[in-house]
Amino acid sequence: MVGSGLLLVDKPSGFTSHDVVAKSRKALGTKKIGHAGTLDPMATGLLVLGVNSGTKLLTFIVGADKTYQATIRFGSSTTTDDAEGEVTSKADPALLQQISKAQIENAIEHFTGVIQQVPSQVSAIKVNGKRAYDLVRAGEEVELKSREVVVSRFQITSEISIADDFIDFDVEVACSSGTYIRALARDIGNLLGIGGHLTALRRTRIGNWNADQALSLEAINESSILISMTEAASSVLPVVEIDAKAAQDLVNGKRIQRAIDQTSAAVGDGRLVAVVEPISDGQVRSLVVFPEENHG
Repeated sequence: MVGSGLLLVDKPSGFTSHDVVAKSRKALGTKKIGHAGTLDPMATGLLVLGVNSGTKLLTFIVGADKTYQATIRFGSSTTTDDAEGEVTSKADPALLQQISKAQIENAIEHFTGVIQQVPSQVSAIKVNGKRAYDLVRAGEEVELKSREVVVSRFQITSEISIADDFIDFDVEVACSSGTYIRALARDIGNLLGIGGHLTALRRTRIGNWNADQALSLEAINESSILISMTEAASSVLPVVEIDAKAAQDLVNGKRIQRAIDQTSAAVGDGRLVAVVEPISDGQVRSLVVFPEENHG
């Protein structure tokens, strides 16, 4: 059976993130696979899978910053804020012709930095224990609260194409976890008074991992090389070195003395032993442990 670690997959369009997990379970011959950070079916790009004990690391990966490439279309709004939804409004073509590149750039600037964002109604956010998209599809009204997100880079990367009834252009966005790129398209279009949605979306980066490191879905098999548990944890967490006794204590649920100030990866003899957090009096305790027999 395949070992434990992370697998980087380049998700194709038309597949849900769950589809990728299901196909990977079959290809790798293990049921214990999960993913960090859902991609919409329309979207392509980097999906991080945790395999076997690697699933325990996913909770520490989902909060990593991300980078996306997208195509924004101004001139119409949709129910999903992307091309898969039904069109709910269209702008007057005469108004579109008056929009300048400078206006678009100024609007983008308004949504760069620390901003408040209301997620798309058709999102995976839970409302009273149910996914927002399930409630919307059932015909219920969903009102999501705004949340603080950080857009650290928002660049136009193509010529701005202006047609009779739409404006198209490509962007690259680097942002904090939880940022909805389609909500950016929606809000910028609304600020300009012409509506907006996404027609394409690709995730190119999660933390230190890039899409060009990922396998295609068809290429996954039992011989696929996983990112090791130690490398995976070290990519998202600071590392604290521990000796054999401390390692055994952590695995046994005991606290150890160590001066750290944030959640860290405890590594002993080159192997990931636990993810630990500081508590009082210079002690740390394990949040999750990785006994040696769980390593691939």
